[in-house]
Amino acid sequence: MLQPIHSICVCGAGTMGSGIAQVCAQSGFYTVLFDLNSEILSKAKTNTDKSLQTLVEKGKISVEKKQDISNRIQFTNDINFCIADIVIEAIIEKLDAKIALFNQLAEINHSETIFASNTSSLSVSEIATRVVHPTRVIGMHFFNPAPAMKLVEVVKAEQTILPVLNMVMELTRQLNKTPVICKDSPGFIVNRVARHYYLESLRIAEKGIAGFEEIDKILEATGFRMGPFKLMDLIGNDINYSVTQSLYEAFDKPVRFKPSPIQEEKVSKQELGRKTGKGYYDYSK
Repeated sequence: MLQPIHSICVCGAGTMGSGIAQVCAQSGFYTVLFDLNSEILSKAKTNTDKSLQTLVEKGKISVEKKQDISNRIQFTNDINFCIADIVIEAIIEKLDAKIALFNQLAEINHSETIFASNTSSLSVSEIATRVVHPTRVIGMHFFNPAPAMKLVEVVKAEQTILPVLNMVMELTRQLNKTPVICKDSPGFIVNRVARHYYLESLRIAEKGIAGFEEIDKILEATGFRMGPFKLMDLIGNDINYSVTQSLYEAFDKPVRFKPSPIQEEKVSKQELGRKTGKGYYDYSK
């Protein structure tokens, strides 16, 4: 019988991880945000404070509420503090890294801790196969920016037991998000469908039919809230390319999922979008 969730550990203090940690703390959960990189951790703390201050200025929370939320987040680069009822990893999109982290955390956590992966496209079942407690592994795929985006894809691995699935569904609702159960398949639902939003736009740019800004303007004018190139810059061009590559390999290299040379070039030049100051647009000005 699983115990109710009171504490949450988020591993990875990048844009996604820090956003998830803020969501958890805002929802009343004691939250640990872990990252080995002290600089990234410090940036996460600064950005979280700015985000909460914006909510104060908009009248959505009080100054006292902001302080309460801040007090519920522990920022740490010591993995021994990563003890919680559920661990949500938002680290690098590499299978071995996620598996190694979960196994390391299984050694210091209690026997009922749930291990949730925020992977965008990797197989949650494959992660579970190589983790100490496979029945407690599940996917929780948040979308960027996590504090604003309502959808969470809850990915049931082949090994995930029903009580874990039910508890994560309930937790997602407590976080004021909308959970959708997904079968563990490449790209799940959103990334599989959205791939063509990016790739077809990139093909148009490759052929010189229109530029990045023109394509964004046209699609935004037809009702999309954000054009594909602005969105890729927000997500991170390294992450977007990684997901594309993952689906391309998973479906045995079909042309429709083939990564664009433009994506590869952006990643090789470290023009990753907003987080590096330059991507398809220049954010350094």
